[in-house]
Amino acid sequence: MFWIPQPPTYDAVEPLDLEEFLMSQLRSEDSALMHEVGDFPDDDLKVEQVERERRTIRHSVPEDGGDLDPHVRDCVKSYTQPWLVVSRRCQGDGWSAYSERAGLLKVLQKQIFESDFQPENKDKPSPTLAGLSDDSGRTLTSSDFNLRSLAPDQRVEGLLAFSSHEELDRFNQEARQAKRHPEVFALYPPPDEDDAVEIRPIPDCPKEHTGDRILIRCQAIKFEIDIEPMFATMALYDLKEKKKISENFYCDLNSEQFRNFLKPHTPHVDHSTLSRSGIFSVTYPSSDIYLVIKIEKVLQQGEISDCADPYLTMRESDSGKNKDKLEKLKGQAEAFCQRLGRYRMPFGWATVNIMDVISTATLDRDVTDSDSAKGGESKLVAHSNSESLCLPGCIKLDMSPVVDTPQACLSTELIPLIPVAEKNVRPVKEVLEFPSSEVYVPHNIYRNLLFVYPQRLNFVNRLTSARNITIKIQFMSGEDPSCVLPVIFGKSSGPELLSEVYTPITYHNKSPDFYEEVKLSLPARLTERHHLLFTFYHISCQQKQNQSGNCETLIGYSWLPILNCDRLQTGQFCLPIVLERLPVNYSLHTPEKLPPQVPPVKWMESHKGLFNLEVQAVSSVHPQDNHLERFFTLCHALEGGTAFPVRIRDEKIPENKLEHELKLSIISLSSSNLEPLVLFLHRVLDKLFTLIMQPMVIAGQTANLAQIAFESVVSIVNSLHNSQELYKDQLGRNILLATYLYWVFRLPDPPRDAQNAGDVLIIYDRYMTIGPATAARVGCMLLQSRVRSSSNPDIPAQQASDEDAEINEILSKQLGANFQCKTGLSQFHEELALQMVVSTGVCRENAYKYAWFFFELLVKSMAQHVSQLDRYSVPRRSRFSDRFKDDVTTIVSVVTAEICTILVKQQKEVEQAEKINISLAFFLYDLLSLMDRGFVFQLVRNYCNQMSAKSVSMPTLISMRLEFLRILCSHEHYLNLSLFFSSPASAPASPCPSISSQSSGSYQEQQRILALFDLSQEFKQQHYLTGLLLTELSAALDMESEGGKVQRKAINAIYSLLCSHDLDDRCIKSEVRAKVAALYLPLVGIIIESTNYLDFTVCDTRAGKNKTGESEDDLENVPPINQSVAMAIAGNPFNTLGRNVLISMASLQGKSVATLAADTSRHLLVCFLWVMKNADRNLIQRWTVDMPPSQLNKLLELLTICVSCFEYRGKQSSDKVSTQALQKSQQAKLQLEEALLRGMGARGEMMKRVGGMDRTVGQRENLRWRKDLTQWRQTNDKQDKTKAELDQEALISGNLATEANLIVLDLLETIIQAVPLNECKDSVVGGVLKVLLHSLTCNQSTTFLCHTFSTLRALVVKFGDLLFEEEAEQCADLCQKVLQYCSSPVDENRSHACATLYLIMRYSYSNASNFSRVKMQVTMSLASLVGKSSDFQEEYLRRSLRTILAYAEEDAEMQNTQLPSQVDELLRNLNSILSDTVKMREFQEDPEMLMDLMYRIAKGYQTSPDLRLTWLQNMAEKHNNRKCYTESAMCLVHAAALVAEYLSMLEDHKYLPVGSVTFQNISPNVLEESAVSDDILSPDEDGVCSGRYFTESGLVGLLEQAAELFSNGGLYEAVNEVYKIIIPIMEARRDFRKLASTHDKLHRAFDNIIQKGHKRMFGTYFRVGFYGTKFGDLDEREFIYKEPGITHLPEISHRLENFYSQCFGDDTLVMIKDSTPVDRKQLNPSKAYIQITYVEPYFDDYEMKDRLTNFEKNFNLRRFMYTTPFTKSGRPRGELNEQYKRKTILTTMHAFPYVKTRINVIQKEEFDLTPIEVAIEDMQKKTRELAVATHREQPDAKMLQMVLQGSVGATVNQGPLEVAQVFLNEIPADPKLFRHHNKLRLCFKEFIMRCGEAVEKNKHLITSDQKEYQQELKKNYNRLRESLRPMLERKIPELYKPIVRPRLENRDSFKRLSFRRAPEESS
Repeated sequence: MFWIPQPPTYDAVEPLDLEEFLMSQLRSEDSALMHEVGDFPDDDLKVEQVERERRTIRHSVPEDGGDLDPHVRDCVKSYTQPWLVVSRRCQGDGWSAYSERAGLLKVLQKQIFESDFQPENKDKPSPTLAGLSDDSGRTLTSSDFNLRSLAPDQRVEGLLAFSSHEELDRFNQEARQAKRHPEVFALYPPPDEDDAVEIRPIPDCPKEHTGDRILIRCQAIKFEIDIEPMFATMALYDLKEKKKISENFYCDLNSEQFRNFLKPHTPHVDHSTLSRSGIFSVTYPSSDIYLVIKIEKVLQQGEISDCADPYLTMRESDSGKNKDKLEKLKGQAEAFCQRLGRYRMPFGWATVNIMDVISTATLDRDVTDSDSAKGGESKLVAHSNSESLCLPGCIKLDMSPVVDTPQACLSTELIPLIPVAEKNVRPVKEVLEFPSSEVYVPHNIYRNLLFVYPQRLNFVNRLTSARNITIKIQFMSGEDPSCVLPVIFGKSSGPELLSEVYTPITYHNKSPDFYEEVKLSLPARLTERHHLLFTFYHISCQQKQNQSGNCETLIGYSWLPILNCDRLQTGQFCLPIVLERLPVNYSLHTPEKLPPQVPPVKWMESHKGLFNLEVQAVSSVHPQDNHLERFFTLCHALEGGTAFPVRIRDEKIPENKLEHELKLSIISLSSSNLEPLVLFLHRVLDKLFTLIMQPMVIAGQTANLAQIAFESVVSIVNSLHNSQELYKDQLGRNILLATYLYWVFRLPDPPRDAQNAGDVLIIYDRYMTIGPATAARVGCMLLQSRVRSSSNPDIPAQQASDEDAEINEILSKQLGANFQCKTGLSQFHEELALQMVVSTGVCRENAYKYAWFFFELLVKSMAQHVSQLDRYSVPRRSRFSDRFKDDVTTIVSVVTAEICTILVKQQKEVEQAEKINISLAFFLYDLLSLMDRGFVFQLVRNYCNQMSAKSVSMPTLISMRLEFLRILCSHEHYLNLSLFFSSPASAPASPCPSISSQSSGSYQEQQRILALFDLSQEFKQQHYLTGLLLTELSAALDMESEGGKVQRKAINAIYSLLCSHDLDDRCIKSEVRAKVAALYLPLVGIIIESTNYLDFTVCDTRAGKNKTGESEDDLENVPPINQSVAMAIAGNPFNTLGRNVLISMASLQGKSVATLAADTSRHLLVCFLWVMKNADRNLIQRWTVDMPPSQLNKLLELLTICVSCFEYRGKQSSDKVSTQALQKSQQAKLQLEEALLRGMGARGEMMKRVGGMDRTVGQRENLRWRKDLTQWRQTNDKQDKTKAELDQEALISGNLATEANLIVLDLLETIIQAVPLNECKDSVVGGVLKVLLHSLTCNQSTTFLCHTFSTLRALVVKFGDLLFEEEAEQCADLCQKVLQYCSSPVDENRSHACATLYLIMRYSYSNASNFSRVKMQVTMSLASLVGKSSDFQEEYLRRSLRTILAYAEEDAEMQNTQLPSQVDELLRNLNSILSDTVKMREFQEDPEMLMDLMYRIAKGYQTSPDLRLTWLQNMAEKHNNRKCYTESAMCLVHAAALVAEYLSMLEDHKYLPVGSVTFQNISPNVLEESAVSDDILSPDEDGVCSGRYFTESGLVGLLEQAAELFSNGGLYEAVNEVYKIIIPIMEARRDFRKLASTHDKLHRAFDNIIQKGHKRMFGTYFRVGFYGTKFGDLDEREFIYKEPGITHLPEISHRLENFYSQCFGDDTLVMIKDSTPVDRKQLNPSKAYIQITYVEPYFDDYEMKDRLTNFEKNFNLRRFMYTTPFTKSGRPRGELNEQYKRKTILTTMHAFPYVKTRINVIQKEEFDLTPIEVAIEDMQKKTRELAVATHREQPDAKMLQMVLQGSVGATVNQGPLEVAQVFLNEIPADPKLFRHHNKLRLCFKEFIMRCGEAVEKNKHLITSDQKEYQQELKKNYNRLRESLRPMLERKIPELYKPIVRPRLENRDSFKRLSFRRAPEESS
């Protein structure tokens, strides 16, 4: 067998025995701490009964309470008993805090950030041009502004008033700790829900099912005439399903008068029948649901159409005319009511579509309209037999959706609902729904209703006169007429319950159809005597003379027994009818099967079925499912009370068959239909659990049903999970089962608490005393078998006799709970665990697949068991038997193995594995509260070791273990479980940091401290769960995984855990916090190691000052890191132009692993900050002293990253991190809710109920998930947020940024204060300063800045010399930063910055070179600040300068020194630099002017190279911002040349450039930089050229950046020239990595040249002339402006026009549109004129030989040309022979491209072309175009045809033919023109040749449809050639003999030698 490399094996440490440890090793102070966090309190576990919420004022229970059938009794009990809920006291404690964050805003202080700060806005001055008139460079001393006239800012108190460094530190420390926010996490967005596996949603309490509820009020039913009472019946119908979906709702709106008509027939009127409003419920809304309103009236003689006649003919408006008629009709009606008042007849009906209505609130139905129900109208149609008639009338309904149940509501059983009405108001009835499809909600209340629907009668064949037929319906409990039961619900305005009802009558119809619905309340106890009795009558409408009062004529009878074989009969029936009288004992049989009688029974139509009816039950007692009924019946047979043989349907089961039948019925349970199974789920499960527990002795044999019952439970669980119809929660738990376990399940046995001991007795008594004939004989032997294990009947048990039973009873009374243990009775949890262990096959598979159910079942039964124990006498260890513990161990290991198997074999099922994994974790989580904790830890260990299967991918395993541990760690007693108090929270007394003489403790001590931050074996053992979690974290961070999922999981786990500690009320005290933080010290070690993976992109979106993001190309092999962070780490946080420095980031070039996502990095860092904030300060200090320098550097690097990550992002973009994830989950949730609540209607309701969408807020567990309760309601779209929300977010994120940065500052101070103990103090101080400077680069709050400046001042005071000597570069940065804050608009920031700057000057004064360097640095900083920042506030800076002056004048100690005067001089200098900026501010809008000004400032610093360099960089920055990359590059090349000049003075290296001469290949302009010669300045004078750029690497940095910019600007050839200078330096340094990347860049540059070829765009040039005195010194100056590639004249024209019209006003500025010379005399002196002309680069012919490429023709340009056409007559254009052209050539002062985009014109030449010369130029141009179009590499047919068309087209105006005819027709008279004539002739020859080529070429390019076009071209070409031939063949003889001509004057280009060095010169 060959060896496969394996991943390192995973070995979880052996845990401590926790119980033992707690018993023996607790120190007293520890136990105090332990109690602090709530030691496992004794009353931790609560098993409580929760009263059910009732909707009705009392439980709905059967009236005849007495002797109920056991099944009904059980049902009633289960519907009324309270819920049993097991909860733990502190569960979810840490999380409750999230909800309490709402009050957080009141405590938070608003942090002031400069970026949010809006000072009072001063009006911007509009630019003026006056200031530019003095062209001389100004000297630095002349200050335009006197500083002393300003008032200084307030000074910082006690700047120098401290006696010792310690006192200073202590003072700063106290200031920093004041007003801090104790909880970091309260400010941080809450953990992401996606990962929160540790939430188990609490299922909603079971409730009765209701759909969408609609309240319908009947407001009016009106007809044209009002003569008799009317009755309305409403019900809902679903058209699509063809179903009636609600019961009937009856109401009437009759007046008192009409009610009196019916007095004789209504004995009394119950209040409940007066209702006019019904609440209808719709579970499955659809557009096909209609409300049907039927209207009935009292029976009267005549067809419906006759009765409706008066309604149709009479009108309300005519009531005056018809008064008598109406009275007569009323009289008739009264007569009918008196006589036939108990009978009804149908009259009319109307429909309303419900869905239209739910949206609109009230409805007016005008019934006259002929339109159908569509437009909200509805017809009342008469019930006529022939055709339907439309009745004029109107029904007015008011419909509205119901949110809360209104007052005075009655349930469908007429029980009042809560809230009850105070006064007697008209009731509202709930109308029972018959849902159109199944509803899966278990029964929850007792309901037992029967609905009877008579359908049709068929008397057609009968010859009697029976025509007006009605049926009397009664519910009988026997055959005697007195046995009638009053259980029929009444209709409107009558009694509530009736004993008989009559169906409405259809006049003269022998086979009527009925539409009646009879609703009955079924008695709870039904016997075989109960039946429905139907009596059929004929009603005579007219009173015959001979008849007495009775109008009924009996026709016959029929009946329907309610029970059939003990089972409720429902469904369709067709019954025969008995004539004359009912036979005796008829009710025991069905009418179809009535046995023969004496005398024989008379049947109508010889026993044929004539009467059709349907019976339906709505019952929570009768399952109406064969399997369920059989199961319940057999179970009850077992419990006694039924005589054998038991009857089920048609079979009889004797006692010996009972066991077999019961087993069969148990097995077949899961095959019953889903709906009844769900409806009776709670009963079924209760029964099965009872069977698992109770071994039965049947017919003397012990029946072992436990296994079968268990298997049945498993298969039910399986089928519920597999059903598509049922919902699952996010953990994959079926919601119905979860609800059952949480609320319903209780131990099958009556609780045997001491107080309940009596119950035990009663149970045994009951079994003993029932007579032997009953099945309870079985029960006699129950107790015996009880003693045996119900699963192992083979184990012999001692025979228990009756006496034993008695003894046991007595014992049980004394011993209370311990009774079970003593007698060896098996417990439910033991039995269940055993069943799980011994199960096999499919059952085993499913039991473990849905293990969550059995786990929660075990836990709930164990909890009930524990709650019955006497906790004080039974220690935790002995709560459960060893056998049970073994079973649990087996179960856990099997489940774990199951997970591994899935992962190995069925990768598709990973999700399934995750769910099982989570349920296992929850099981152990629950066990921690119930069992011996050491035992549970062993289980955890076994799990971890088992979960390291070799063949599964690492990420999957880690992520499984992580979720598992995350759940365990969310335990409320996790801290105590992790023994947090036994961690060394404080260092041993450490030497006082201020006394540096002491050594830093012994070596062992040092190692011990360092070890605390490592994940050691000992740590893992003692802090078990924490150790495991941290192990996973470090494994996850070290691993590659796609998309960093595992890393995210691991970090989120730790993060949510710390979050819970931070917000836990139990951890408020600081000493507890320090202990908890000490638990996580190894985390700090892990994080420091992982800095390589962190992602800093978080800090990209910075709204800070002077930060530019540039491309990352030259940072090879550095993991992605944000620019400014990199800079900060490299010690260069502000000046991004020196990119070379980044290479010092070697520390980051460790192993590069996939980086973490931004938000994940933040989570990890916030954990680090939390530990640092809460850990013991001395301990941290000792640690920083002891750690090796490399480690300390990593720590500082980490702090830098923290600063960037938690930077405040400004109000506008307040914290976006982690919102994406949140948004995702919110969207999903919203969609889900939307779908449920809208589309799926009540299924949604059901879902809400069962799945808990809207969980009650009261449950602690879930609070943290209700983010909307906390202040972090984040959505990503800014539009969604109100201003208040934005402010609130800004407030929180501002405080977070401040707190995070202050934690970093605290840590830096801790490190600094330990410096005296440290060996290498220099590097430590430098490192700390680096981080501090970086933090100043970020957007910080005033609070933080004040503290940071205090720290910086302390640094300067304590380590001044060290800083100024060793950290010169960083000091420069420090000056820059501090100056920047001196110009802050926020007063506090300014005053602290001034104090700091003054201290820097004061402490550097002691050393001359330091002081001069500081002066230089401050001056340069200011120059750079002023040049770059556009929003720079110089008035604030002036005020700061004045404040510093005040410090100098007030500093008593320094009065006798030179310091005050030196400071004064420096400040004057600074002030004058500021004055330059004011000017720059004015030209902010005119970039050219601005650059001129900056150029001039830079020139003014010719003698001060540092400042000139700064200004060149400022210019580069400005150009870069405007995307003028070439100019930006040129500035840097000039800067580099400047540096090169100074380097060559200092040192003479072959490989360095020889001053600026070396650069002239890049651009001849660079020679300017050599102007500064040695005598003016010597570079080694102090403070001069000391900047970081005056070094080799500075030079390389500048050049690299220039190359980058050239490349951006598309000048790839220049890139090469730049690198020619860099490469020798790198070769000298042997820097091969850099050389490789350089050549790579060169390769790219040359590639670009090849690929882009002719497509490259270079600049466009314009001549701009300014005329008019308003322009000041610009008057009559001409410039060449360089604009981007494709700029059209109107664009530049617009730009200048806009700017200058703002300066002078629209009416003053005039744009001159042509290019003719401007005559000053003709201009208006009060106006300003600008002339703009397009110019092209101009080269002489000899120059064209050198300038071959496109680039060469666009680089180093000094001469430009434009042409102006004119004629002698003064017009611009004329005929060919009079058209002249003037060419103007302009020469500029420098060559383009230069450091600015416009250059002065210094020379202008003009010459004119005669008409024939113009013609020659034109023809040459045309010929060139043709040649180019013909010989292209990829010929373009369109272009070619265009050029051809212009050349040979038939009628081209002023075309070639015309030119030839004008100039070549005859030989000119003037011999001077001979040459021109000949030249033109030769041009034409070439032209015609090219035309021929082009025509030929075109022939090959055309498509088939262009043939004719080609012929046309050819024809035109031939015609042109023929026309030209005579002229072209005529030569001028004189030209061909030699003649002497004077030479024309040489139009050579202006002294080129000045900037083209001839090669011989250099030799």
